[in-house]
Amino acid sequence: MDEYTGVELDARAVKVLAHPLRSRLLGRLRVAGPATATELAALLDTNTGATSYHLRALEEVGLVVDTGEGTGRRRLWRAASDFHSWVNSGFADDENARTALGWLQRDYVRQFAARAERWLDVSESWPAEWVDALGLSDSFVEVTPAQAVELRDELDALLARFRQAGAGHPDARRIHVTVQSSPLDLTPPDA
Repeated sequence: MDEYTGVELDARAVKVLAHPLRSRLLGRLRVAGPATATELAALLDTNTGATSYHLRALEEVGLVVDTGEGTGRRRLWRAASDFHSWVNSGFADDENARTALGWLQRDYVRQFAARAERWLDVSESWPAEWVDALGLSDSFVEVTPAQAVELRDELDALLARFRQAGAGHPDARRIHVTVQSSPLDLTPPDA
């Protein structure tokens, strides 16, 4: 099994990643694997110059790397990790990082919603066994902050168990699992 690697974003990385094209470039490299700036530009409907510029910005903060497998000016890029995370409170004293993180989180929500809608658009053309296995659900739990961390950690462990469970099986497909949690009552608890 390949190692599943992650990186915790610092303020500089958050500020660099909080850009529409950079976010999409990193996402595309993580989903589809290594690509050149020209290939990425075609996939993301932009130009090669802008794509190269933004790939270099992502490289400077360690989010993408040049594989070294390209020839000449044709550089082959890949994501430096499989995922990234952050600790919101780590940016409490950096207004610019908090603003960038706010944009980035909202961008991810938009991307998740778009991906879910694309699935809904094509799901009727898929076999029933897949349509029945995938889709949407929600649930409610009542937990303390410590229990919410425990819940998150257990979900992460469950996902890790299934990360490559179907590897090599002809019926296996990569699926995107999105976990989002937020309070039902948005009134902050008393300090």
